[in-house]
Amino acid sequence: MAHLLVVESWVGSMSRLLPRALGEGGHHFTFLTRDLQHYLRTAPEGTAHPLLTARNVVTAPTNDLEALLPLTERLHGALPFDGVITSCDYYLPAAARIAARLGLRGPAPDAMENACRKDATRRILAAAGLPGPRFAVCEDAVAAAEAAQDIGYPLVVKPVDLCAGMLVRRVDDAAQLAAACRALEAFPVNARGQRRTAHILLEEFLRGPEVSVETVTYEGTVHVVGVTDKSVGGAPAFVETGHMFPADLTPDGIAAAADTAVRAGTALGLDDVVAHTEIKLTAEGPRVVEVNPRPAGNRITELVRHVTGIDLAAACVDVALGRRPDLRRRDTGLRSAAIGFLVPDTTGTLASVEGSAGLRDADGVLDIQLAEPGRTVVAADSNNAYLGHVMAGDAAGLGARDRVESLLAGLRPRLVRS
Repeated sequence: MAHLLVVESWVGSMSRLLPRALGEGGHHFTFLTRDLQHYLRTAPEGTAHPLLTARNVVTAPTNDLEALLPLTERLHGALPFDGVITSCDYYLPAAARIAARLGLRGPAPDAMENACRKDATRRILAAAGLPGPRFAVCEDAVAAAEAAQDIGYPLVVKPVDLCAGMLVRRVDDAAQLAAACRALEAFPVNARGQRRTAHILLEEFLRGPEVSVETVTYEGTVHVVGVTDKSVGGAPAFVETGHMFPADLTPDGIAAAADTAVRAGTALGLDDVVAHTEIKLTAEGPRVVEVNPRPAGNRITELVRHVTGIDLAAACVDVALGRRPDLRRRDTGLRSAAIGFLVPDTTGTLASVEGSAGLRDADGVLDIQLAEPGRTVVAADSNNAYLGHVMAGDAAGLGARDRVESLLAGLRPRLVRS
């Protein structure tokens, strides 16, 4: 039994998966947070609140690294830790710094910081010779307008330090670029109270399907668990509308995507991490969209476990403890698993989701979650606005996506205009 220090976390599906992995591994944990109320406002559906399984809950200045590091040293003296972990993008660098300060196993802090900063990732991958989009890192909207003339439209405008597709936009002209820059400027603090950098990342718009490569790196060896495909909507935003594991690609396509992801992680110096690397399959070959040095969100980790039996949340715990993760594939009875999200395209108040009767008993369904009536709904412009999801599997082949899409097509959210 090990004792882990969990720094913040509990976001999205990992609010259930990480505590489950800790419990199934026989471990206990101390939870570190600056705002306990952030976690007490809601509990994950279908389970007890994960904080109920914490051995200790400690309030700490998790956004102030200078104050946080000596505090964790004192905690380590009183409550010795065997590893440090987080599932929240905004605290991955802090967790790596804490582990290094305490002399515990973990990824190199500089590598985590570079992977979590989209501008740093772009520069490092370009320097390593990985083909990628033309890009520019701009200090403000004026510089962005100048850089856009050099790169050429259409472009993708990105914040360098947000996640879940927040404020990522396609722009086709100078007016759209200016509007995207104003939106970034109007969002100076992220959801965890951390002040953002004002830098703007411009990238050439890449055409082609998008996939993600799920990897586990331990003691310098990268293990490719598989490739997930995804569908994206919500233009000009980039909202993930669904995923299927494994991706329906040729063996050569899978190998090319996997090789690109491995090269990207190596260039960034990532080790002792579970990673989720997003790749565009362009006509010129695979191109890295971004590297996320943590298990995949949006329930991709659950799709992987349904098909392979591999628990990426448990692997994340293992590498944090310096233990070799169990990546053996098991026969789960499924050849593919997919998820589709109910994505709103209008605003209002949710009155009901029609067409859901009997859905849980439909063939192949693995999980369904739908928003409760009364919820305020906004047209989705990131991955944070879903009204629910349907997850299904296929025992015969790669038919899980088609199954999910047919089930989603029968759902009709009914909104009352505000």
